[in-house]
Amino acid sequence: MRAPADRPRPAPHAHDSPREHLRRLMAWWSLLADLSFSDLLLFVPGQLNSLDELPDDTAGTAPHGENPTRRLGSDAQITVIGQIRPTTGRTLYRDDHVGLCVTASERPLVSEAFARGVIVTGEGLRVPGDRRARITAVPVTYDGETIAVMSSEVTPRFTDIRDPGELERTYIATFGRLARMVAAGSFPYRGVDIAGEGTPRVGDGLFLTDETTRIGFASPNAVSALHRIGVGGNVQGRRVRDLDLGPDVVGRAMSGGIPAVGEVEHRSVTVQLQALPLTDTPVRNALVLLRDVTELRRRDRLLISKDATIREIHHRVTNNLQTVSSLLRIQARRLESREANRALEEAVRRIRAIALVHQTLSSETTDDVDFCDVAETLTETMRQSITFPERPIEFTVSCEAGMLRSQTATSLAVVLNELLQNAVDHAFPQLWEIEDQALEAAPALDESPIGRVEVEISRPSADLLSMVVRDDGVGIPPGYDTERSGGLGTSIVRALCGADLGGTFEVRRRMPPPGSEAVVQIPLRTIA
Repeated sequence: MRAPADRPRPAPHAHDSPREHLRRLMAWWSLLADLSFSDLLLFVPGQLNSLDELPDDTAGTAPHGENPTRRLGSDAQITVIGQIRPTTGRTLYRDDHVGLCVTASERPLVSEAFARGVIVTGEGLRVPGDRRARITAVPVTYDGETIAVMSSEVTPRFTDIRDPGELERTYIATFGRLARMVAAGSFPYRGVDIAGEGTPRVGDGLFLTDETTRIGFASPNAVSALHRIGVGGNVQGRRVRDLDLGPDVVGRAMSGGIPAVGEVEHRSVTVQLQALPLTDTPVRNALVLLRDVTELRRRDRLLISKDATIREIHHRVTNNLQTVSSLLRIQARRLESREANRALEEAVRRIRAIALVHQTLSSETTDDVDFCDVAETLTETMRQSITFPERPIEFTVSCEAGMLRSQTATSLAVVLNELLQNAVDHAFPQLWEIEDQALEAAPALDESPIGRVEVEISRPSADLLSMVVRDDGVGIPPGYDTERSGGLGTSIVRALCGADLGGTFEVRRRMPPPGSEAVVQIPLRTIA
């Protein structure tokens, strides 16, 4: 095997680094542990507690072609930053050794792999422990430099089996090929992340192909998985393209040099195929992992159906609330009493506040609502419906609420609607005089704003939500008591803030005057 300085350097990828390369390796290495029937330990130079402490420029600490780990002395420290146990065999280590720091002399095979940049195999004492193990130390290469060493460790008795079966021999040989790719810097695959569902396990089934996609080996579980999707008979010796497995994932993987994933559905069964190109030799082969994802896809379909149903319910609730609002507006137009007319208008605005949250949820795929959008829409609706061109009120919104659960957002929307309504009703009594003049076709008045209403929603701390509605109007009367004073709107706010949201509500004079401010504070633990 060539030294690291002689290896070709892969093309760089955006946002790539030695640390990310090791993260990708640890995302894939359950496959390596199962193929080798061994525990895997990942060593890096120095004393670290986790992979997060590894600097991004590990491979750049020495001139190109000079491996900084070669300067490690016998008393130099190396640290275990990763550990995984096999699901196909017994583990040597019951304890978690991540963060364990040992000297280079205690791990001579690992130290040699660091220094020479080649795979080193032999027997040695387990550290910690005093029993011997069969160790394969694999240098992890990134951009031509050894940045870590992966140690495969298994009891010597396992390797002394005189006649291992074809499955064991194939698994160990495949691990050897992937280990050579790790040492060459071509595995894990650069710029390729693991899918959200993770890597299929070796035990789920695998088969190997040659350069013509002819299957040379198939595990028993792979044969069973293929039978479930309609591939009968013996598959060994047959080409993948002749098995009618849908998209040619094997061909894509071998031609592109990166993994390819596809799924095959047969009746009620869905099997996922993930093809990995083996590039340790001039002739490319493929390792294909199979996984029965029937239950996962069934759950996905149920979730999609449930989400669509919930969105449709929110849409119908919105339509029904809008119908109720329309009926109330029709009734209001038929009334001659100004007081009754205004009461119905307030009821319509309350219904609109609730409908707005449902309208937002009807277009979302989650049960969470961006309350800043709700607050801005409510405030704009209030401005348009309650002020007049002759004497407008200026509204401003400052919001950092973030995402809230739908139930919380609905209650807060009603609270905000009431606070805006109260600010307009009580802070600016002259508004109603102007409305009466407008209805009597009075001459146009001064168009300067009567006043201003500010909405500020914030999170003062990690566990608190604050909503403040301020105005610069006449202020609250002397002796005003938040717990006792106020009309229907204030009663609604008190009930929602206390019983529904578990928070507090207070109305006080604005400092400095003029004006007043209504303050609502909600503990986030009640809305999480």
